[in-house]
Amino acid sequence: MARKPVFLLLALSTFMLIPAAYPATKDRAKVFGWVEEGLLLPEKVSVKIKLDTGALTSSMDAKDLERFEKEGEKWVRFNVEVKDSETGEMVSIPFERPVERSVKVRGAGGAEHRPVVKLKMCIGDHVYDEEFSLKNRGKMLYPVLIGRRTLEHLGAVDVSRTFTTEPKCDEGA
Repeated sequence: MARKPVFLLLALSTFMLIPAAYPATKDRAKVFGWVEEGLLLPEKVSVKIKLDTGALTSSMDAKDLERFEKEGEKWVRFNVEVKDSETGEMVSIPFERPVERSVKVRGAGGAEHRPVVKLKMCIGDHVYDEEFSLKNRGKMLYPVLIGRRTLEHLGAVDVSRTFTTEPKCDEGA
């Protein structure tokens, strides 16, 4: 019986520390939902993005992935399939980017090497110049997964919320 008051006191003291650790100020980072809308720039392609705290590197569903050389450098050509917001039909948007590096990804099916490219993405009112690994992952509900390397710049994720902000970045981004 004597342990209940000690446990209750410990639980209450822990709870009381939370407001001090996370003060409510205007400077506090924005809280995003686990699914948001983003714009791939400069193409201005609207995509649904999943904020994935379980992934380190961001990734993108890339169709028709083709590696090639351009002026002696490694490049990749790929298509991103998105739903047209006006017609509701799937459209395929072509991209070409230099390969920044390659990552080895291990999974249940073994290991594979994926190209990584830099892309600019507008989330909320900020443009992020981030790296994305590319892989054709079939018909994905969320073509873009934002990993922890990007999330550390973005802010907190509230898993009970979705679509908390619209992308509103300057035209010159």
